Amino acid sequence: MQSSKSRSNPDHARGWILDVYPSAPGEFAVWVIAENGERLRLTDSFKPQIYISGKEDGLQRLASQLLYDDAVVSWDFVRRHAEATDSEESTVLEVTLKDCRASPSFTRRVLRTGKYLQYRVFNCDLKHEQTYFYNRDVFPLALVEIEPRDDQLNYKLLDSAQSVDYALPQLRITKISVEVAKQGKIAKLSDPIDKIVISQDSDRITIDSGDEQDKLLRLVQTVQKLDPDIIVTRGGDSHLFPYLVRRAVINGVSERLVIGRDDVSLAIRNVRGKTFFSYGRTFYRAPTRRLYGRVHVDEKNTFILAESGLDGLFEIARICRVPLHVAARSSIGSSMSSIQFYQATRDNVLIPRNKSIPEAFKPALELLVGDRGGFVYEPEVGIHDDVAEVDFASMYPTVMVNNNISAETVLCKCCPNSKLRVPELGYNICEKRKGIVPKALKPIIEKRLAYKNLKSETQDKKLREVYDNRQIALKWILVTCFGYLGYRNARFGTVDGHIGVCAFGREAILKASRIAEQKGFRIIHGIVDSLWLKKKDTTDEEYQDLCRNIHEETQIPISYEGRYNWIVFLPSKMHPNIGVLNRYYGVMENGKIKVRGLEARRRDTPPFVRNAQTEMLEVLAEAKDSRGFQEKIPDALKVLRGYREKLLAGDVSIWDLIVTKHLSKDPKRYRQMASQVIAAKQLMKEGAEVAAGKNVRFIFTSAYNKRYERRVTAEELIEKNTNSDVKKYLLLLYASAASMLSPFGYSAVTIYDEVRGLRQTKLETEAS
Repeated sequence: MQSSKSRSNPDHARGWILDVYPSAPGEFAVWVIAENGERLRLTDSFKPQIYISGKEDGLQRLASQLLYDDAVVSWDFVRRHAEATDSEESTVLEVTLKDCRASPSFTRRVLRTGKYLQYRVFNCDLKHEQTYFYNRDVFPLALVEIEPRDDQLNYKLLDSAQSVDYALPQLRITKISVEVAKQGKIAKLSDPIDKIVISQDSDRITIDSGDEQDKLLRLVQTVQKLDPDIIVTRGGDSHLFPYLVRRAVINGVSERLVIGRDDVSLAIRNVRGKTFFSYGRTFYRAPTRRLYGRVHVDEKNTFILAESGLDGLFEIARICRVPLHVAARSSIGSSMSSIQFYQATRDNVLIPRNKSIPEAFKPALELLVGDRGGFVYEPEVGIHDDVAEVDFASMYPTVMVNNNISAETVLCKCCPNSKLRVPELGYNICEKRKGIVPKALKPIIEKRLAYKNLKSETQDKKLREVYDNRQIALKWILVTCFGYLGYRNARFGTVDGHIGVCAFGREAILKASRIAEQKGFRIIHGIVDSLWLKKKDTTDEEYQDLCRNIHEETQIPISYEGRYNWIVFLPSKMHPNIGVLNRYYGVMENGKIKVRGLEARRRDTPPFVRNAQTEMLEVLAEAKDSRGFQEKIPDALKVLRGYREKLLAGDVSIWDLIVTKHLSKDPKRYRQMASQVIAAKQLMKEGAEVAAGKNVRFIFTSAYNKRYERRVTAEELIEKNTNSDVKKYLLLLYASAASMLSPFGYSAVTIYDEVRGLRQTKLETEAS
């Protein structure tokens, strides 16, 4: 039996930090995986500081009142940058609280005392664990030596968040799933447990005997015996753990349902999920089900795990200094903001409760010039030979670092005559200090580049995958950092800086274009940070020389991605003569198929249609040039005909016809009975919880039925006798082929006719 160790601090410990959280008032529990494999629970006395700014006499009065506040340990006047834009430090009131959980109520009292006008409160709404990491200057999975002194832990960091070859402990990872004995069409909290499956490494334990109480208690005993560090579930936040809690309450064992290492029941919290709006899309996030001393990762409530696996999750947690369970669930923007908060803490800059830096006033002409986004070249619709692609590496993050773009540096008051100016707009940028945003981004850019180099150099397949996952995780931080700079709630964001980054980006792509054209290259397409170039009888060396010249001119790394055997730029469905910026597909000389904007890349495409289009692409990929491509079109249509015949013969699994759609708002607020709304209402009728931001999965059963409720069937309600709408799926199939072949005169109608013609020809041949 594996077990966790001590409740009292040892004299010395060396290992990796797994989890931290507030425990008793004024204390933090710290779980460490020791080098000898022991799991140690240490306690650390930790009392956070928050800061208050205001007029000097007002702060003096407030300080005198703090003598009678039970939440306060001590206070002092210190020097800090109260505003990121302040060039000099000012005097603020530093208040040390007895417990971090008292911060929200104390903040409200201070604001009420000053009638919400007299005082500003800083560093008061950070996540408790992150505050601890910033203060102790450590991070999750950091290798440390710990020496307790009095009631505090003293850390000696043996690691670095910038390290690319760090060692990790041997983590025990367990997966838990539950099968429900459904009493109706869909599983409900009121349905009993059928069986519980627990797997770790090659071991698989099934709990399917005894009454329900026995099953729950055996689950607890099994988890304690296996003693995992990470528990992976599918739907643990939204369904599995709430379901187990409900069954434990019904069976009178809720207090004994302890899945974490600390003796805390899973049933102590009853919180709801939340719907939020980000980057033009509505999202739903289930409430976090916390396992104290262990890390719970819900595969259905995580972005980073799906993109880069556990390797990426560990990388984000380390460099962003956020707990593992938070890194698994947070948006990339939230994780990135943690890096900025840490940097601000290092620079003695206070973190405001709300964004406080307004956009500078702009006349209409300035808005017209500045607010234009990235530069694009409209693609030449059709198929092209001899085309190569060059891409700026992390263009916008590099622009932000190279040009010192941050809230406190753009239009700073200390450098009105700065030589560093935003192109076209002339905004001055600070020359006296480096901004928080570029300071936070620079190590990420450097680290990602290091991982990409290591990936290309290593011969170890497993290690190459690890490096790739880590650089993918960092890529997402760099992808979102530009948008986050202009986000209305970004504490160190700036709209003026956001506009400035676009201006620098436009300048860089135009410089690159001029250099390319001077060297005889023709621009076939360009979008923000990528160019597709064409020059007959050129060599790879010429493209690499071009990239070197562009890098020297722009100071932004640009890479030669390679040449295409052929590439097709697709037109707009509404305007056939106008190209769409991000809809194309092609095959590179190394055989890699690159696809953007087609059904094969869309998440709402049913697997049946996705597979058909993918196989058609694979057939077309055999062509070595545009002429060969057109010769391959009949073969691609034969693939389509095969899928058509499978569908007509009933040889397609109903699960391959599932369509996934996103709910942008509550189902009750839709006016039109769209397919996803019908499916959502079917689920709600059966007692399921459906909210804005969730995905709904369904099949078309009678897509054009006048009775809308019969048009689709939600996935959870599919039964053995459920039939699909063959006509609807044939139309989807033809439309997917038409979207690929539209530059060559094909439409859904002509493809339908041709596929039927191919089938008729075959029948005639067989008959003769």
